[in-house]
Amino acid sequence: METSVTPTHCPYCALQCGMNLTPAAGGGVTVTERVDFPVNRGALCGKGRTAPALLSPALRLTEPLVRRDGVLVPASWEEALDRVAEGLTRTRTEHGPDACGVFGGGGLTNEKAYALGKFARVVLGTSQIDYNGRFCMSSAAAAGNKAFGMDRGLPFPMEDIPKTGCVILVGSNLAETMPPALRYFTELKENGGTLIVIDPRRTRTAEQADLHLAPRPGTDLALALGLLHLVVSQGRTDEAYIEERTSGWEETRAVAMAHWPEYVERITGVPVPQLREAVRMFSEPENAMVLTARGPEQQSKGTDTVGAWINLCLATGRSGRPYSGYGCLTGQGNGQGGREHGQKADQLPGYRKLTDPEARRHVAGVWGVDPDSLPGPGLSAYELLDALGSDIRSLLLMGSNPVVSAPRAAHIQQRLESLDFLAVADVVLSETAALADVVLPVTQWAEETGTTTNLEGRVLLRRQAVAPPDGVRSDLYVLHQLAARAGVEKGFPVDPEEVFEELRRASAGGIADYSGITYRRLAEENGVFWPCPAQDDQQTAPHPGSPRLFLDRFATEDGRARFAPVAHRPIAEEPDAEYPVLLTTGRVVAQYQSGAQTRRVDELNAAAPGPFVELHPRLAARLGAGEGDAIAVVSRRGRAVAPARITTSIRPDTVFMPFHWPGEGRANTLTNPALDPTSRMPEFKACAVRLETVRP
Repeated sequence: METSVTPTHCPYCALQCGMNLTPAAGGGVTVTERVDFPVNRGALCGKGRTAPALLSPALRLTEPLVRRDGVLVPASWEEALDRVAEGLTRTRTEHGPDACGVFGGGGLTNEKAYALGKFARVVLGTSQIDYNGRFCMSSAAAAGNKAFGMDRGLPFPMEDIPKTGCVILVGSNLAETMPPALRYFTELKENGGTLIVIDPRRTRTAEQADLHLAPRPGTDLALALGLLHLVVSQGRTDEAYIEERTSGWEETRAVAMAHWPEYVERITGVPVPQLREAVRMFSEPENAMVLTARGPEQQSKGTDTVGAWINLCLATGRSGRPYSGYGCLTGQGNGQGGREHGQKADQLPGYRKLTDPEARRHVAGVWGVDPDSLPGPGLSAYELLDALGSDIRSLLLMGSNPVVSAPRAAHIQQRLESLDFLAVADVVLSETAALADVVLPVTQWAEETGTTTNLEGRVLLRRQAVAPPDGVRSDLYVLHQLAARAGVEKGFPVDPEEVFEELRRASAGGIADYSGITYRRLAEENGVFWPCPAQDDQQTAPHPGSPRLFLDRFATEDGRARFAPVAHRPIAEEPDAEYPVLLTTGRVVAQYQSGAQTRRVDELNAAAPGPFVELHPRLAARLGAGEGDAIAVVSRRGRAVAPARITTSIRPDTVFMPFHWPGEGRANTLTNPALDPTSRMPEFKACAVRLETVRP
């Protein structure tokens, strides 16, 4: 008998690695290589290889749960959905539509994100919808929109990286966060290119670098300005490019010249000779790139920080040229597509602005509603969570676990507990789902079909490979049923392709135009890069998609890129006598995001069983702490305890904690919710703490 093989994509990071799923003897599926997909070419990390473990009914939710007498107990789908509908309706009736909140996730497919945004605005009539992607790359998105008129993580495919001359990688440990991507940087070096890594820690990625700069956390903005100062003072600017393709250079240059190298060294701790070497390595090749990740973005000045790195690309004539430019390494699986189609507080499908009257008319026309009925922008993710229990009384949450992932997490947990009503749709009983009044078990990657958009802007088709357990339904089914209970019988189909067809129409003419993309094309072409508008004449060949952006003009009104005249400023919470050490956070290779899924996989837990505090030997000696000793890390927001991991790979003034675990070792108990004024990104990457030894 012929064994069926389903080509699909990994459920985890934004690489969206291709994989084949094959039925396994005795049930379930096994992962096999899919070498035809160009992003990973068959390579997979441990998370991807073990992803089918979560398909086991023993590890995931298989029936709805409702809270009775304070305890979650099994219930029928009818009862669970009735309770959700009643809870949301009661809140709208008693407190108004904006008292209902909706919180989504960067792992939801494009279809789910689209339907969730539509549900919030059409069925609930609420402005209060946002998603955890606000915590991912919103600062890079804001800076990209300002500079280029468009936000797409990478304006070129990953395959261009080995063909450039130098890459500056800022705040990314991709050897652990997206291991298959490391091959591109290995190939870069094999081709004679160089890699500069900027990170306070000497990570596995930094070990691959030709030059590693280890700035003090929260000083990436000063570092970028210092490099731009040297570019100008050494005569390495591309004046013809600046004149022809940019605006705002004079003011930006003046600000940069106030950040002389010795001043930047005092701020960042990076020696002047290293600054000069970085400028030489970046400027001498014909082509070069700057790639940022969460390090410079998760700051209260993240938009300005990314803007400063874009300035470096513009001043040297890199952006909008082959094998050159600025790009952002998106983190979550559908972090890119998740914000393009309506689950973000200020956006409508197609990356349209909610405040744009024409955008409202277009989308309302597709939805069959009055444009004036659409609510305006709501609160950003942290602000929405902070308003729970006061302005927002009920919450529908899909695909997120803010009890672990939100900054000042103990406070957010209290806000969730103070709600009148909480409904959570998820694959597993996460720490957030455990607080809910109703928990809805929903399908996951291999049990459903849908699209995602990877870090390159490549729209992909995930295919269903197995049937879900009997008690599990899709998120689209949930929204369909809730809409029907609210009296909206049409407009929320359960079939994902039908949803995508509507998404195509809603996105048509927008920045993120998907109207020329179909499921058939995605299956035949290994994905299609947006923007991809539909062709008016059916006799015309389909639009090929846009793998490389800005080669002719930028997406601004005049086609020019905009410099950002930004200056260094300190982090929101500098160390002091009471809290003298800096905390930074991040990920480890065997766990993913809040760990709600990966912490259920034995192989991954064996590799990364729990939290730790990484600190320098000099700092450990001052504490009198040894390897494995319990260390309490205390901030103004709370206390976390985890074993010490002593290493010279971190700065003596800094400690690091991974953020995948709940409970006593929850790193986000400590983190600072200070927000970037433009992107509303919290400052996860730097806050003041003190350390205490915990004696047995």
